Amino acid sequence: MKIIKQPTTLADQAYNALKEAITKGELKENETLPEERIAKMLGISRTPLRDAFNRLASEGLILQETGRPAVVAGFNKTNALETMELRGLLEVNNIEKIISKVDEAFISSLRQNLAQQLGAINNNKYDEFIELDRDFHLILASKNSNASYRQLIAKVNTNVNRSFLILSNTVPKSAKDAYNEHIEIIEALEKQDVALAKNKMIVHMNNVEKRFLTYYSEQS
Repeated sequence: MKIIKQPTTLADQAYNALKEAITKGELKENETLPEERIAKMLGISRTPLRDAFNRLASEGLILQETGRPAVVAGFNKTNALETMELRGLLEVNNIEKIISKVDEAFISSLRQNLAQQLGAINNNKYDEFIELDRDFHLILASKNSNASYRQLIAKVNTNVNRSFLILSNTVPKSAKDAYNEHIEIIEALEKQDVALAKNKMIVHMNNVEKRFLTYYSEQS
């Protein structure tokens, strides 16, 4: 007997549609998002739209101010690098938080994600790879018992991935390198070697910043 899957809510659908439009540049930096126009465009009421807006705002993709329409968040090199610095601190410390909770099922979920990453690379679906990269780090954070910590990691990963999507629709030059770095992180976690796992994460975070700076220079 098949498990009955809950349908995606209107708020979820609106969130996904708006997030994709923002990360792909269809909704531009500082573009206003009037509720009435956006709700009509999506064919939904304002209530689920507001839920979607709140999620997007929590991830730093839009800015909300009382009495004014939401706007698409701006992007610049300084903010992106500051976010990457924060992300590095969170991700490395997270390794220490989760290392004692690493089990077979957890490693399996990471490896399943890794297989999907490789599939995306082999099929030249780099937008998909970027989303799977984000999911990889969210799986790592899922073992952290601190809900606020998990939310912060989700937010900074979304913002970093948005930077890559805005600067380059594809990342063929570095996707395989990132994939290999993920493999090394998993292998260190399997050994329950916290020092090695943290070191592999530091290397990965440093390389992410280098790749960003390369893309930024090419787009400038």
